[in-house]
Amino acid sequence: MVYGMSILVTMGDSKNEKLNRLLETLGDTTLVSSRWLRAHGYPGNLLARYMASGWLQSPTRGVYLRKGGKLTWEGLLRALQRLEQLPLHVGGRFALARGGHEHYLRLGEPATLTLYGPAKLPAWASKLPLRERVQACGKGPFNWPALSFGTDTLDATLAAQGFERATDDTSAAGVVFSTPERAILELCDEPPDRALVNEVNALMPGLATLRPQLVGALLQHCGSVKAKRLFLALAERHRHAWLAHVSLQDVDLGSGKRVLVPDGKLNTKYQITLPADLDEQLG
Repeated sequence: MVYGMSILVTMGDSKNEKLNRLLETLGDTTLVSSRWLRAHGYPGNLLARYMASGWLQSPTRGVYLRKGGKLTWEGLLRALQRLEQLPLHVGGRFALARGGHEHYLRLGEPATLTLYGPAKLPAWASKLPLRERVQACGKGPFNWPALSFGTDTLDATLAAQGFERATDDTSAAGVVFSTPERAILELCDEPPDRALVNEVNALMPGLATLRPQLVGALLQHCGSVKAKRLFLALAERHRHAWLAHVSLQDVDLGSGKRVLVPDGKLNTKYQITLPADLDEQLG
């Protein structure tokens, strides 16, 4: 698989050189949009010839895949982050599940690829016949400026905002995800209901190794009072040792009560309502 996603087409390139360079860029799973192809010297009539000759396939209008290639969510993310250069990352529930934090599942629901970031998801991305449903979750709760997820962005820069680049040998290598510290706060920012609170509560025991310094930085840059209060209340309920090392000095927790669950029990410290039967849901 080739992850260097930039190709240069010149007037002197032969037809075979242009085709070979494109196929090398695509590898087995990477998608490429017609917009990107036009910008790199592959007009529509040339793509039509590639399709007719059996070199490319189009899983949905406006995007292409190497013929015989496999359509995967990893290939979609590589296209969005590397080729389209969109500040979109895998976060929230899907990032937690990939990291092994999948204690609680909403039965009957298909796996959902939860994407966060300020950029608009291309129309073709939600029309791909993937096994996973693609969900654009918006900017998320953090107020940091958007990062580029290309290869030029240093890992240290990503880490400072709670991101990590997959470096293992799986097909997700190179894709940028939220760390567990960021992903759990993204999940806490979802519209609150009883199911969400129970889900976060069930995930919380598996988050015993969160890094307090990163947690503190994320809380400082999190604009969602509800997400911060829910996260802290449930972390405290599970008595995580790292919580004692998280500085809340510059963390704005707002004022007044927040009703997360109608007719719930008030957590007096964080002024949010939680399900009265929360412990029973751990099963």
